[in-house]
Amino acid sequence: MEFINVIVAAVAAFAFGAVWYMSLAKPWMTAAEIEVGEDGRPANSDDKVPYLISMVCLIIVAGMMRHIFALAGIEGVGKGLVAGLGIGLFLATPWIATNYSFAGKSRKLILIDGGYATFGCTVMGIVLTLF
Repeated sequence: MEFINVIVAAVAAFAFGAVWYMSLAKPWMTAAEIEVGEDGRPANSDDKVPYLISMVCLIIVAGMMRHIFALAGIEGVGKGLVAGLGIGLFLATPWIATNYSFAGKSRKLILIDGGYATFGCTVMGIVLTLF
């Protein structure tokens, strides 16, 4: 049952990411300096590899979050929300900010990708404590 819970949490975070990045597509592409084709879409938009890597990574994150939640006794949607928010805001996003700062990436990119990490982990935390 826990494996299914992890998969559902990863899929929920992936779906949230689709909405997040579709709504922020233009500022994200500009901030990330993504090469854009004539159609206005990223030049590599047909490449499935980034989507597969993303899904695998989300499963790994959801699995670790489930493990942390079990060890810490985090149960209930409210605690899952707070724990997921904390993991995203105080673990994932600072790591992204560190990497991007050294790479010379823009603050806008840090905010967009850090926002996804924060709220994606929040979604995972909620789903992991739903059932």
